[in-house]
Amino acid sequence: MQQEGQEKEKVLSGEKRFIAGIHSVRTALKHGSGGILGLWYDAKRHDKRLKEVLVLARKAGVPLHEVQREELDRMSAQSNHQGIVAQTLVPSALGEEELRNLLGHVDGPPLLLILDGVQDPHNLGACLRTADAAGVHAVIAPKDRAVGLTPVACKVASGAAEKIPFVQVTNLARTLRWLREEKNIWTVGAAGEVDSTLYQADLSGPLAVIMGAEEKGMRRLTRDQCDSLISIPMFGTVESLNVSVATGIVLFEAVRQRKAS
Repeated sequence: MQQEGQEKEKVLSGEKRFIAGIHSVRTALKHGSGGILGLWYDAKRHDKRLKEVLVLARKAGVPLHEVQREELDRMSAQSNHQGIVAQTLVPSALGEEELRNLLGHVDGPPLLLILDGVQDPHNLGACLRTADAAGVHAVIAPKDRAVGLTPVACKVASGAAEKIPFVQVTNLARTLRWLREEKNIWTVGAAGEVDSTLYQADLSGPLAVIMGAEEKGMRRLTRDQCDSLISIPMFGTVESLNVSVATGIVLFEAVRQRKAS
């Protein structure tokens, strides 16, 4: 069983998992109740916050089970469950065929986010949440040397993991080449050392924004497949931004330009 706060986890795509605690269960109910298979709670607890979560669960049609505290201790591996545990289904990643089908049904110019080797589940979750807010049609990542839809990533995404398509591909460079040559999607990579900034770039058409991994940035093969490279202007003493923060800046500049065009 996965414990809250664990940094390195096995990807459980399509498998059942338990989440524990009032805040975690409330977040799951508000943003992804369709993936909640059941909810267990301490029948002897009567505090207001727990009752509010139970009301949300009943409205969402989630099966409820009254149990003793000892059962919750067992289900949550002795974590601080606060009298409530939910069983959820981690969403599964899509494959390359699903990506082709998805792009065939996009209304308007596609907007894609490509993450080249992001390994921190917190960063992936934050990127998914930002991508959903920006109206991104799909998030694409390599299968190898990159984090997938782990429980932590899904929790940080606050429901976005259940809403936005997450695609894992075998060969990212090949996928970028296919996007450019077959789908006429402009591929723009973020690189801190280049002089051309995102505010000088045209991000209004069919677009794939490529963000590199923490610290290392994009791999050479990925970089070679970019139509252009852009940077975010930096005016302070820090040399770089967290990948999820940088992703939000680039995506919403693209959103601004697309709305203005």
